[in-house]
Amino acid sequence: MTPAILRQLWSIVENSQATTLVSLDDATLVQLLIKQLKTKIGINCQDADLINEYILSRLSLIRDLAEERLGTELPPLL
Repeated sequence: MTPAILRQLWSIVENSQATTLVSLDDATLVQLLIKQLKTKIGINCQDADLINEYILSRLSLIRDLAEERLGTELPPLL
């Protein structure tokens, strides 16, 4: 996975509707992001597998960023 692919992925995350990012289940969100990446830059199957793992490991961050954009605050942890 190249730095260009990572930059494009995070650009897609930033330009996606925040409500979509927080409302979809994990599998659907991963597939949506990969589909958008394939459309924009045409990734191969090997890259798609790596990106799938990468996105899964960053789902919390993606959702946190989307929630921040929505202006929602999570309640403090006890």
